[in-house]
Amino acid sequence: MEHLEIERKFLILSDTFKKEAYQKDRLVQGYLNTHPDRTVRVRIMNHEAFMTVKGPTNTAGTSRFEWEINIPVEEATNLIDLCETGILEKYRYRVPVGRHIFEVDEFLGENKGLIVAEIELQHENEPFEKPNWLGKEVTGDKRYYNSALTKKPFTTW
Repeated sequence: MEHLEIERKFLILSDTFKKEAYQKDRLVQGYLNTHPDRTVRVRIMNHEAFMTVKGPTNTAGTSRFEWEINIPVEEATNLIDLCETGILEKYRYRVPVGRHIFEVDEFLGENKGLIVAEIELQHENEPFEKPNWLGKEVTGDKRYYNSALTKKPFTTW
């Protein structure tokens, strides 16, 4: 079974998305490995935890291999202690727009002030509705990758 993640990433023009969100979660995540060809992430979201392996991103920055599995929160907590420097903390809002759900991440800590929206698609050219709070597309900009934000936080740009 192929595990291909296709997504696009955008900056946000206003916080009006918060009124449209049907869910808000708190996430803590760290990286066991941030090599450009593979990242290994540990994430705790509310009372669940996940380990995710991602492959290299295609040239456009829109798609890559992704494999994810649920793990016990206690194990994730222990693994976060082993992660590379730069643990990310953020709120994730789920916002329905047309037939899609935008995941909007409001970063905390050293990345405070950064808010990024992502949309997962079935194929790279799939059309989607763009809400009025959606700003500049940053899909291929590696500075906005979560793994990059652990090494060079937004507040240092």
